[in-house]
Amino acid sequence: MTPLIQLTDLSINAEDISLLEPLSLSLFQDKPLTILGQTGSGKSLLAQAIIGLLPSTLQQHGHVEIMGKSHNIPALKTLWGKQMIMLPQEPWRALDPLMQSYQQVAEVYECVHEQSPESAFDSAIKDLDELGLKSSALKRPGQLSGGMAQRLAVAAATAGGATLILADEPTKGLDVSRRDDIIKLLIKSAQGGGLLTITHDIDVARQIGGDIIVMKEGTVVEQGTAAQVLEQPQHPYTQALIAADPRHWSKSEYPQALTKPVLNVSGLSIGRQQHSLAKDISFTLHAGEVMGVVGDSGCGKSTLGDTLLGLLPPLEGSINKLGENITPYQWLKLFQDPPSAVTSSVTLGTLLDDLIVLHNINRQKIAPLMEKLKLAPELLERRSTSVSGGELQRFSILRALLLDPVFLFADEPTSRLDPIIAKEVTEILITLAKEQDCAVLLVSHDKNLIEKRCDSVIRLGVAKAGE
Repeated sequence: MTPLIQLTDLSINAEDISLLEPLSLSLFQDKPLTILGQTGSGKSLLAQAIIGLLPSTLQQHGHVEIMGKSHNIPALKTLWGKQMIMLPQEPWRALDPLMQSYQQVAEVYECVHEQSPESAFDSAIKDLDELGLKSSALKRPGQLSGGMAQRLAVAAATAGGATLILADEPTKGLDVSRRDDIIKLLIKSAQGGGLLTITHDIDVARQIGGDIIVMKEGTVVEQGTAAQVLEQPQHPYTQALIAADPRHWSKSEYPQALTKPVLNVSGLSIGRQQHSLAKDISFTLHAGEVMGVVGDSGCGKSTLGDTLLGLLPPLEGSINKLGENITPYQWLKLFQDPPSAVTSSVTLGTLLDDLIVLHNINRQKIAPLMEKLKLAPELLERRSTSVSGGELQRFSILRALLLDPVFLFADEPTSRLDPIIAKEVTEILITLAKEQDCAVLLVSHDKNLIEKRCDSVIRLGVAKAGE
């Protein structure tokens, strides 16, 4: 049987720096292949090379065959949509910010399937309904939560009917039920074709099944069937990756005397455009306290943080910020999708220099924090579009901590990180926040992470919230 994708000694370099060591693999019809590994290990670059979207600043070597043939980039583009698709890691880079949700999907039915506008509308609404997005059909991407935008990107990408699917972190930022829905949709869409999935989520790899390749620092360290790799891992890195899942964490006990309140919330009702998402929220947050926020995608977790920061008006209730001599920039947000907070027009180093000058920050604080966050110095020479999502999120954490925040709203701060780095970054974020007496409101879809690392918890539902 001819492989749908055949890679022979594929490698990727940035001048003299090797980003992906020579790799060979085969993807066969109806036999999924999952690439599992650390953030920044070259997984996304591999997918970009296969589909013909590798940045021009990088050099690709080796041989790539798609459906038994070699293709140059113009020829690859003729396969996009009807035969081959890629779900990008960041939904904001795949969606038109000015188009309503249904239009993003309907356009595919009109252009690829040549349906009439009326039929395309019906098809789009059906797809959105299956993913729980029908009520948001008229909203633009900027009005959606990160998880909802991710589902919309999946709906638009799969509407063309392509059966060769490359999915780059397709379930990040989704609660368990929505994650499972996306996995089922991808498996169904790839029937009769092939599914290549890039993820750091062990549960995603387990549900997809098929074969697994484990990567670390651009090198394959282990490969085999899903059952072999996940149930009987042989390489120490694979073993550490599985053990780092939050369900295996022990409960941390941070000694903390909650004596200095920084935020008091009473009878708060939150929403967007007068549409209520949650109500009757009351709590007091203290300096050094880490409070977790859990709930399904779209229940108002991000809206709560934006309301507390003054980015959205409360529908009801009161928000009292306590303390003296606090500047506005000490009330900060770590965004769920770092590309929305980091411009690509200049290098990361330039962004850091601007921060240092603007706020008179001691430059000597940078190197130790970068080392703790596992950020290589050479990353500062690149732009946001030339680093992985996980690296960009860690850079965002670096910028926030340099400002000595009093309150930090961390919106899924580790959703783009592999389990090992996610655990380390979570520990660093919480430890440094407590050292600096910074109050943290930590959002996560992972209930195990919240339970194991937070001092208190807010649970948001469809219509109410409680501590």
